[in-house]
Amino acid sequence: MVLKDLGDIEEALNRVGELLAATGHEYAIVVLGGAALDLLGIVNRETRDVDILTFAEPRPGREPSPDTVDEVPRPMPEPLQRAARIVARDLGLDLDWLNTEPSLQLRGGLPPGLAARVRWQLYGALWVGLVHRNDLVFFKLFASVDSGGPKSVHYQDLIALRPSPGELLDAAA
Repeated sequence: MVLKDLGDIEEALNRVGELLAATGHEYAIVVLGGAALDLLGIVNRETRDVDILTFAEPRPGREPSPDTVDEVPRPMPEPLQRAARIVARDLGLDLDWLNTEPSLQLRGGLPPGLAARVRWQLYGALWVGLVHRNDLVFFKLFASVDSGGPKSVHYQDLIALRPSPGELLDAAA
């Protein structure tokens, strides 16, 4: 099953946030990929998952501070995994619809200043940080080269971002 559109993505994130709130947990995740592009209004397309790049420390009642965004990969906490599995079951999604697979990119470093450009949205007890459009150019250029070129969804996402020649040069560097 896929997340068909922005409504599906937000419903899934809201359900995770509600489950976390019911158990007294709060988390902050930074996402990228197709779900982030949908949430930012850049594309309107199906995606099978929500890709977590990294985590940040939540602050009750306020969005996470940029200086708390992790720059090293870490596993998804068990309460967040449990909530995601329940939502997967209830909505008929893949068990790994919420995943940390992209966090391995942290080993190569982040675009300078990424944490300060993250835009936060709150879904129950789940803060979702959206990687800025310029940073998405970096990640989508890397992914499109790594995954088959012009026919890949990453390449199509890169085109949808409409990067300037300068942004492409910065991302390539």
